[in-house]
Amino acid sequence: MSGGGSRCCMQIVWLSKRAYSKKPGQLRLKYDAVIVGGGHNGLVAAAYLQRSGVNTVVLERRQVIGGAAVTEEIIPGFKFSRASYLLSLLRPQIYKDLELKKHGLKIYFRNPHSFTPILEEGINGRPPRSLILGGNVADNERQIAQFSKRDAKAYPEYENFMNHLVSAIDPLLDAPPVDTKALVQGSLLKRLRALKQLQPLLKAGFTLGSSLPKYYEVLTAPISKILDHWFESEPLKCTLATDAVIGALTSPATPGSGYVLLHHVMGELEGKKGSWGYVEGGMGMVSNAIANAAAASGAEIYTDKVVEQVMVDDRGKVKGVVLQDGTEVQSKLVLSNATPHHTFLQLTPKEQLPEDFIKRISQFDAKSPVTKINVAVDRLPNFLALPNTAGGKPLPHHQCSIHLNSEDMGLLNEAYDDACKGIPSRRPMIELCIPSSLDPTLAPPGCHVISLFTQYTPYTLSEGRQWNNEERNRYADTVFDWVEKYAPGFRSSVIGRDVLTPPDLERIFGLSGGNIFHGSMSLDQLYFARPVPGFSNYRSPIKGLYLCGSGAHPGGGVMGASGRNAALVALQDLKHDIS
Repeated sequence: MSGGGSRCCMQIVWLSKRAYSKKPGQLRLKYDAVIVGGGHNGLVAAAYLQRSGVNTVVLERRQVIGGAAVTEEIIPGFKFSRASYLLSLLRPQIYKDLELKKHGLKIYFRNPHSFTPILEEGINGRPPRSLILGGNVADNERQIAQFSKRDAKAYPEYENFMNHLVSAIDPLLDAPPVDTKALVQGSLLKRLRALKQLQPLLKAGFTLGSSLPKYYEVLTAPISKILDHWFESEPLKCTLATDAVIGALTSPATPGSGYVLLHHVMGELEGKKGSWGYVEGGMGMVSNAIANAAAASGAEIYTDKVVEQVMVDDRGKVKGVVLQDGTEVQSKLVLSNATPHHTFLQLTPKEQLPEDFIKRISQFDAKSPVTKINVAVDRLPNFLALPNTAGGKPLPHHQCSIHLNSEDMGLLNEAYDDACKGIPSRRPMIELCIPSSLDPTLAPPGCHVISLFTQYTPYTLSEGRQWNNEERNRYADTVFDWVEKYAPGFRSSVIGRDVLTPPDLERIFGLSGGNIFHGSMSLDQLYFARPVPGFSNYRSPIKGLYLCGSGAHPGGGVMGASGRNAALVALQDLKHDIS
């Protein structure tokens, strides 16, 4: 852990008292299904398989389940959502089927949703301006009108336009992509099943109707072009654009960046469309609730079990896995929650995979621009644009995603250009969240945990430099300097920090390239082509080996759809006897 502030703290790992607590017996040597990796998608897959009577075990290499959706006490007394930090995309069907509320999942809803302070001098003694967006139409209009009355009128129309696209695409998330291989080469029965899979795609087209060309542009054009069509004020455009580039090594000028924006506006929590929230106890409680649901059905879940290799028989069919200690666990099915790179280039015997498949997986883009910084502070940030009250209690804007260095889309382009040269952004894009503003269980009284999701930071630095402690701290200091400009006194409030660069995210969480989505969400790596064309329906060239993580359709985010869809495909194959 990198140091920050004047007080140094040792790193420990924490699990909530409400964390997954079932203690399975001895790991057996034979199951119906093995799940490689205890990330949230793997746990969802395990729950669905076990509920269908398939005897399932989850093998997680770390000492804590959850993958990137974990809670860890990095600094004593402060509990962090160390990687993923917000909940919205979790599929409603999973929430309902697994009864996650019953298994301990509690959500704090955020309203307003975003706060963009402007780095400027106040006028006539007034504080600098800021832009706050939330669920109230009238409030949004007043906020946007500070910068453009025209934009204030256009914003509700823009939201309706985007929500219509969301309603069309939403059903595609809960179904596997069309099995194009079966459609062309399969038996009559397989072709009929593949044709049935076309229904969600056709339905999406009918829903969009004559507006399809406009929506096609949203999915394929640079988000800057789309936003320029709707709006004129830079703070509004830049605030919206951050959701189009977050987690992606792209700029607002990159074609296809519109889909990532869509990916972030299609969320829903407990029936509330577009809602984002904090999970009580941190994101690890999402994973724990799913694990509890899986365990309640009889699934076994083990930590500190490193899978070394997938075993394949001489007929090209999976037969289980080998652990790092040499233990062989036999199974009919193996579902990998690991990234496509790790699953097929490290775990699967290469001689069992077609050369073209290996080449395509090698070319699967997993570049990442993200450095996550977790910070413990002894008081709330005090923003110049909206100063704290005398009592120091959290205000509505403290609940939001707080966008810094987001006054102008040109700033995002400049930050991106730095990273393309192998230089961490000199004026990074920063999304600052304070989950303890709503959830008091995360920090001691009066103190807070802060999540800084920052970009752009290249995986490989220029001139042969490495991401060592010196480079980590240099970049983190740059981030802190910018936060300080918006909220003077921030630096002196810091108790400790945890800096996770792309190589750190790869090493700790198994995210190839440090990519939070297991691979870029660019249009050439979605739906039919995720992770590669011909194998976008969770299956692989190895019979019985499936990809159930975010590297499969529909991609990243804590949504669980990849895990559920992969489990349903595996169950279908098991039913029709894939052997």
